[in-house]
Formats: sequence, C-alpha cells, structure tokens
Amino acid sequence: MLPEEALDSFDLVEAATLGRVFSQVNPTTCFLDPIPTSLFKSFYGSFESEILNIMNSSLQTGIFPAAFKTAVVKPLLKKTNSDPSIFNNYRPVSNLPFLSKVLEKLVFIQLNEFLSQNNIFEINQSGFRTNHSTETALLKIVNDVRCALDSGQISVLVLLDLSAAFDHLILVNRLKRLGLSGTVLKWFDSYLMERNFMVSMDTHFSGVHEINCGVPQGSILGPLLFNIYMLPLGNVIRSHNISFHSYADDTQLYIAVSPDDTRPIEALFNCILDVKLWMANSFLQLNQDKTEILVIGPEAKREKQFLKLQELSLSHSETVRNLGVIFDSKLTFIPHIKQVVKTGFYHLKNLARVRLLL
Repeated sequence: MLPEEALDSFDLVEAATLGRVFSQVNPTTCFLDPIPTSLFKSFYGSFESEILNIMNSSLQTGIFPAAFKTAVVKPLLKKTNSDPSIFNNYRPVSNLPFLSKVLEKLVFIQLNEFLSQNNIFEINQSGFRTNHSTETALLKIVNDVRCALDSGQISVLVLLDLSAAFDHLILVNRLKRLGLSGTVLKWFDSYLMERNFMVSMDTHFSGVHEINCGVPQGSILGPLLFNIYMLPLGNVIRSHNISFHSYADDTQLYIAVSPDDTRPIEALFNCILDVKLWMANSFLQLNQDKTEILVIGPEAKREKQFLKLQELSLSHSETVRNLGVIFDSKLTFIPHIKQVVKTGFYHLKNLARVRLLL
C-alpha cells in the first residue's frame, strides 16, 4: 500500500541535530580521511558551520558528494582458526570516510521517520528497526512453535540462506513506489550510483574499482535500504499461507503440520521455489545447499514428515543455528546450553592460566 504523503524534499539540518549525530557516529578513521577522526571530533566547534553547510547543500541539491563514494575494503577472517588461503573464509569489511557516515545518518533519521509514520516496514522484519532485535525474532518463532506443539502439531522450520546484494535500479524503483520523489529520490540515485572501492591488506592497496550492486557493508543506510529492497518478499511468502519472520537477510519460514496432513509440506516446498524465483528476478541468490530444515516435535510424529521431505528433495537436520541460538528437534535447547557451558569453560580456563598475573 502506497503512503498518502510523498517525501519529496529533506528538512534542513539544524546545528543541534548535526552536533548530536556527529558525536554518535562511530569515530573510526578511514584511510581516505585527511586527519584522524578523534582529532577531527575534538575540534568540531571550530568548523561546525562549514560542516553544516556541506550537509545541507547535499540535502538541498540531491547530490551525494563524489568524495564520499569510495570505500576501503579490508578482508578479515570470519574465524581466527579458518584457513587464510580460502577466499570464502574472509568477510569484506568496508571503511568509509567519516563525514560520509555523518551525512548518511542525517538522511537515515528522516527516511526512517517517514517509513515509520506511514507503516511501510514489513511487520515480520526485526532487523535494524527500533524496539526490534534478534530476541524479538526468536521469541516470536519459539512462541508460535510451542503453540503448535501444545495443539498436537509438529513444526517445520526452514532457515533460508541468501547472498545479500541488490540491484541499484530496482532499489530506486522500489523507493519511488514507496512515495519518494523530487530531491529525495535524486539524492538516493546519486548516493547509489558511481560508487567505488579499493582493497587494503596491511600496507598494500589495490586499484579503485566500481561497485555495481549493493552498498558498502559499513554504510549506515545499507541495512535500511536492504529492508526496503526485500519488502515484496513478504507478499510472496504470504501468498502460500506460510508463516515467516526475518532479521535482516536471515529469513525463516515455518509451518504447523498435523501428523497425517502433508499438504502444508507441499505448500512450503512451492513457497521455497517461488522465493528462489523472486530472488533470481531481484538479482539475489538463494543458496539452497546452505538452507537448513528442522522438524520440531515428538519423534514418532516427526518420522512421517521426514518421508515427505525426502520425496520433495528437502534434507533436514537434527539441530540448526538460528540467530546465534541452537534449535534442536525437541526444542529442549540442551545443545545450546551445552555450547554456552563449553564456551564459558574455555574462557574460565584461560583466565585460570593467567590468574597469578592479575
């Protein structure tokens, strides 16, 4: 549903708002920053008016400064014990100029307010929203699964794995349909287009390359824009009468199934196919080999559904990691508790080794 009012121009930023945002933005120094951010912050009062003029000029003209469009990407190992010779073990972390993040934060505040006032957010999305978190996502899913168990049904939980990049032109069209126009739409078009990055490893730097999709991982607007990009997915899933909940790009489908009724399993299978098709059309990728399925309920009732899953070429697991929590097929959380205890013991053992030095 389109909002009644359009967002065609930004409000000019006042000095008090800029000062608050300036102090809130993470003071990470980028290689492209002319001076260290900590030093820059300490002398903020000396050039507050100049910075205010830069920010308001961008908002008024709808032009995102070209100097803010280059990111320095550092590949970091996802886990310290991973093999450094395998590229898939690295996570690309983007470092952006400090002032670009300040400008993004100012735009984020106004865009987020517009989306909230017009109820545009997906109701089943907990990622990067006020008063929502991984906890709210997990509580919703666990509560629904427990209700199904109480009514004598079992639940099938599907954790979709997707590659989170998106097409700039599609995103601009999504923003237009949500009611963004005029200078605001021009600003986002300028923000997304002609972005660059360079790769940094130790003291070595690559050449500058163009970014053709998505936004830098370290950007402030990136998560919110991704939520907007994913909005149509909710209607695709709802068309199959499948329950779901998302946290950023972690989308979870789940159904309640009676022991002798396999129709919901078939609906779930068709839903996964439609999700895969929608993602392909949206320049996203569903990684089916990394998608996990967990059947939750008493063992005798689960076995009947295992056969149906195998018929549909869907493999299931005994445990899955869901937003940092290990779910098991009986929903006892015993594997998760054991993992927490193991991790705690590991750190306590390390502390014991150095206690004489403390």
